[in-house]
Amino acid sequence: MQQEFGSVARAGRFYDDQVRDRLLPRMVEFIGRMEMAFVATSDAHGECDNSLRAGPPGFLRVLDDYTLAYPEYRGNGVFASLGNLAENGHVGILMVDFVESLIGLHVNGRTRIVDDGAFRAEFPEHAHDQAAGRRAERWVVVDVEEAYIHCRKHIPRMERVTQKRDWGTDDPARKGGDFFGAKGTPARVTRPPRRRFPSTTHLSGGATKALRRR
Repeated sequence: MQQEFGSVARAGRFYDDQVRDRLLPRMVEFIGRMEMAFVATSDAHGECDNSLRAGPPGFLRVLDDYTLAYPEYRGNGVFASLGNLAENGHVGILMVDFVESLIGLHVNGRTRIVDDGAFRAEFPEHAHDQAAGRRAERWVVVDVEEAYIHCRKHIPRMERVTQKRDWGTDDPARKGGDFFGAKGTPARVTRPPRRRFPSTTHLSGGATKALRRR
């Protein structure tokens, strides 16, 4: 795509200036004050999913400049993200500061899933619980491969409001219940015919190219 649209040199400058294989000091500080992150995963076939992870500042743990971890609590039992990671260990994490810096941070890497007891034994300095009364069942430990900025151009400024937050709650009502009215409707219906979009493989002659330099 870079070759097709003439952006190879511009992309190269971004790689050289911004993409790093580790967490820089200001990235570590940024992660330490985040209360949410968007986690993108895909299964062995490339079918993708994106999910929100949230908690008090510090719920994302920087273990060292090359490693971070986040907790997994008891959820709906689907294991959409963990199931994908079990098949395809690649993860893309996006953290956005909507309140102060109006900036985002991408962290891409490879993961391993660690039970809570094993995590506490391996990383005793990170064994404390961020959510009072709630203990993680397991942790996703991320070996950082890429860390880079997400520009602020279209990040809206938001204002923090006073809010009591039940971090890690397992109460269905507090988690949203049936907000979208899905319960009782058919899980699948016959889809109407639709026009298929043409393939874009012609843009690169059908060849697969690395998205980023290694």
